[in-house]
Amino acid sequence: MVMAPRVPSGRNPVPVGADTWTTAAWYPAAGCPRVGGVTTTTSSATAAPPRAALTPLGLFTLLLGAALPMIDFFIVNVALPTIEHDLDAPPATLEMVVAGYAVAYAVLLVLGGRLGDTFGRRRLFLWGVTGFGLTSLACGLAPGAWWLVAARVAQGAASALLLPQVLATIHATTSGERRARAVALYGSVGGVSIVLGQVLGGVLVAADLAGSGWRAVFLVNVPVAVAGLGCALRSVPDSRSERPARADLAGTALLAAALCALLLPLTEGRAAGWPLWSVLLLGAAPLCAWAFHRVERRAERTAGSPLLPPSLLASAEVRRGLLLGLPVFVGFAGWMFVTAVTLQQGLGYGALRAGLALVPMGVAQFAASMLAPRAVARFGGRAVALAAVAHIAGLATMAATALLGPWPHLSPLALAPGLALCGIGQGLQLPLYFRFLLAAIPDRLAGTGSGLAATLQQSCLAVGVASLGSLFLSLVPGAGMRGALAVVLAVQAAGLLGLMGLGLRLPGKDRAKFIS
Repeated sequence: MVMAPRVPSGRNPVPVGADTWTTAAWYPAAGCPRVGGVTTTTSSATAAPPRAALTPLGLFTLLLGAALPMIDFFIVNVALPTIEHDLDAPPATLEMVVAGYAVAYAVLLVLGGRLGDTFGRRRLFLWGVTGFGLTSLACGLAPGAWWLVAARVAQGAASALLLPQVLATIHATTSGERRARAVALYGSVGGVSIVLGQVLGGVLVAADLAGSGWRAVFLVNVPVAVAGLGCALRSVPDSRSERPARADLAGTALLAAALCALLLPLTEGRAAGWPLWSVLLLGAAPLCAWAFHRVERRAERTAGSPLLPPSLLASAEVRRGLLLGLPVFVGFAGWMFVTAVTLQQGLGYGALRAGLALVPMGVAQFAASMLAPRAVARFGGRAVALAAVAHIAGLATMAATALLGPWPHLSPLALAPGLALCGIGQGLQLPLYFRFLLAAIPDRLAGTGSGLAATLQQSCLAVGVASLGSLFLSLVPGAGMRGALAVVLAVQAAGLLGLMGLGLRLPGKDRAKFIS
């Protein structure tokens, strides 16, 4: 039975059909389709079904595809010392092994989403998985350092084709509570994959299977990609934009230039001592971004096919959703970098022990992500503030453990409470970010919006390492590693206070859901 809608004071519900009401709200309840800039809630009798159903096997396959590039983004870090020894690679080349993947990945994400909208998300997912498997094989068989760099760039490009199709397919083929659970799982995959990458990398390098050494961290992807491809052929439904768009060559080139000008200095500049080229590129980044915006605005005004429609970014809902991601991903990237250095250099953990020490965070993160839909149902948009509070409590516990504990003889057990609290906060933040942002994106732009969400995530990862990582390394000589850790944790907590403020301004439960 459909009850009367509950409307905030000063707003009047507008009937638009049988058992259907609309009102203005930023965060729609789970399953509310967006129509013409308003949020609607319909009964099950009148709700339009998705064009194709996403089965549990299809969702598992999509999440497996999402996990592959995320794991590979971090798994290589553990293998860098062995790569340096085996390939006689200088530090600058090792940096390119990491940066080449990261930049290609981030630069092509929006284009990958656009291609999925145009040619079919299932097709691009299959191409992405195939490309990821082949480039992983090329990485594992690399005879030299620069071969490995080139293969990593190609691997990043394949990941950019693959990843946007995951969220876009979920967005286009699910609704209601099924979509909420799927997005929560997607958010959990992001965080757990990072922890799994650290642990799996340590295990594979230490095991040295058949003398493969570091090559195993890439070769392990090949059978997983083959299995994912077989499952995808059977279970992933196809979807695409109802109005396929033409190519936007100028917009694609300018966006690539802007992101390269930003990300290359941030990933390479610190290790190289911030040479002149890095400063010049950073100065060119806003100019490229301005030119990109002008070209896209002109294309939209003249009925063209902009890669990233300015009207999408003009939406207050989309901008607010993106704003939620800034402190989450910048802080998370800095946290992972600082934690890796602290565990291995400050506390003397080996690669495997350092990875295993993060297991409590990964377990807590996965569990919390499964509770994200319930948190939204109970607190509405203010679940964001709850996630920030839990995360700040974890950072405070970590700082107290470092400052008051027996440094540098802290055991993984002593670190577990703080890591678990951080995992709870992160486990809530990631699915809430994706859920809120996707709620503001129309179905016809699902691929573009998913690419935009992932691009912000990857760009913030680079910014977080460059900013918080540089702050940490600059403080270590004077304050010591434990003092530097405490300062960086305090800075990250300040960013989370801003996130908490944003969360408190979002609609609560009563305004987030209009039909009881």
